[in-house]
Amino acid sequence: MNAFDTRLISREVVAEGTLAFHFKKPDGFSFKPGQAIDLVLRLPESEGEVARHAFSLVSAPHEDDLVVATRMRDSLYKKTLASLAQGDAVRIEGPFGSLLLHSDRARPAVFIAGGIGITPFMSMLRQAAFENQSRDLSLLYSNRRPEDAAFLDELQELATRNRGIKVIATMTDITRSKRRWDGPTGAINEGLVASVVTRDVNPVYYLVGPPGLVEALRDMLSRVGIGDDDIRSEEFYGY
Repeated sequence: MNAFDTRLISREVVAEGTLAFHFKKPDGFSFKPGQAIDLVLRLPESEGEVARHAFSLVSAPHEDDLVVATRMRDSLYKKTLASLAQGDAVRIEGPFGSLLLHSDRARPAVFIAGGIGITPFMSMLRQAAFENQSRDLSLLYSNRRPEDAAFLDELQELATRNRGIKVIATMTDITRSKRRWDGPTGAINEGLVASVVTRDVNPVYYLVGPPGLVEALRDMLSRVGIGDDDIRSEEFYGY
């Protein structure tokens, strides 16, 4: 796996408790939408000890920065990440990962994301919009509240500006939200899937989220007759 040294450019809040980190793209680094990197950090107060975690890239290949986003927790790794100052050096390794958009543009794609599982789909959708791709891309995006939904405003704007992109977000705990929400509520179900899939198409389904959610989504798709050959998935574990 290739290793590159880079530096933190900036950070931004993209949802409640979720930060995006922008790093300088190293010379010679290239990747495909949906791929990931290992972000290697030197732990504080240790004798050269390092820790690494995999992050899907939020940024698209045409963009100048490399961007990852993550829920912030109290782990030592996340605390070290949060403590990085602008200009601090880090190491990245990669890219890697096989969650790539299928090559047959005649077949639509249905992305189903839970929480921070949205990250690989951001890269795919940004690149598709940049290239003005002639394919249908639908996203079903589940969060507890609008406050928790990273990149929601950007996703809705992408759908508004691009005829081939459709975004449906649903909230599973809207009673705890302080924001108005006029969209769907509850878990992603057969009805939401049917709302983006017509009978005369044969989409490829992409599932990303916590292991329990991915398993439940696979079971749901199986119940409506979707075979394993038409499903690609990636599980996100918290740390």
